[in-house]
Amino acid sequence: MARHPEYQYLDIVENVLTKGDKRIDRTGVGTLAAFGAMMRFDMSDGTFPVYTTKRVFWKTAVKEMLWFISGQTNIRSLLQENVRIWTDWPLEKYRKATGQQISQEDFEARIVNDEQFALEWGDLGPVYGKQWRRWVGPDGREYDQIATVIETLRTNPTSRRMLFHAWNVADLDRMALNPCHNFYQFFVSGMGLETDQGEPLRPKLSLMVGTRSNDLGLGNPFNVCQQAALLAMVAQQVDMVPNELIWVGGDVHLYLNHLELAETILKREPRPFPKLRLTRRPESIDGYKIEDFEVTGYDPHPAIAAPVAV
Repeated sequence: MARHPEYQYLDIVENVLTKGDKRIDRTGVGTLAAFGAMMRFDMSDGTFPVYTTKRVFWKTAVKEMLWFISGQTNIRSLLQENVRIWTDWPLEKYRKATGQQISQEDFEARIVNDEQFALEWGDLGPVYGKQWRRWVGPDGREYDQIATVIETLRTNPTSRRMLFHAWNVADLDRMALNPCHNFYQFFVSGMGLETDQGEPLRPKLSLMVGTRSNDLGLGNPFNVCQQAALLAMVAQQVDMVPNELIWVGGDVHLYLNHLELAETILKREPRPFPKLRLTRRPESIDGYKIEDFEVTGYDPHPAIAAPVAV
């Protein structure tokens, strides 16, 4: 029997937990860290790689990906969808700037209810979505990297230049958080293949994501899930079959206040991954909504709460 693919993740967690380099990091929380990791997830049969050794709130992860794709950088639209994962950074900035120890709930309520306040305090700077969809060149023109990738997949699918990224050096100091998952490259296989009856087979689309820095406890489960969702969306848009999601990590780490989380999931046995079906095909990559994602068969172990390091 094939080994459950989630063990790839658990092996990385165990390696970092037992052999990781202890260090003080940017947040001051401290980490155990290792360098260089890879995982491969086969999605060709509809499998949706959502980890099962703790519940992953996959809808929240996919909503974040849809927000990235939209090109937005303000947390107001996320909060309107009840996604709170980006609040910590602007909240910390507001508290430092004003001296007010406002609660997260009150801050979020002001962002949602006061558009002017949201414009002033809810923007994260030129983070992921801005670079993916509206990268500004030296000539002042905006470049839509995702639209270019999709067009290339349709017109020149054997290209080695089907990628987008967010590491815009000139904009890094204006971002609330430098890009962690910062390199996305697509690869098409099976061009021109036919069935035994001579009918054309749809090509297969794979995606490799390069991640310079990855929080294994909280970030990685979210990232893998939402990157799988992105592969499914792009494949549907270009009439291909989602094939492999390949995740590559640089600095992979466990925060020192996530060690109990790591120990807990290592004691749990993975359960079958769920299946994903897109219920409709929008006219463009911009048209997807969370309601389009039908996930079946997800039966994870219980969720584990853990703090975010800011």
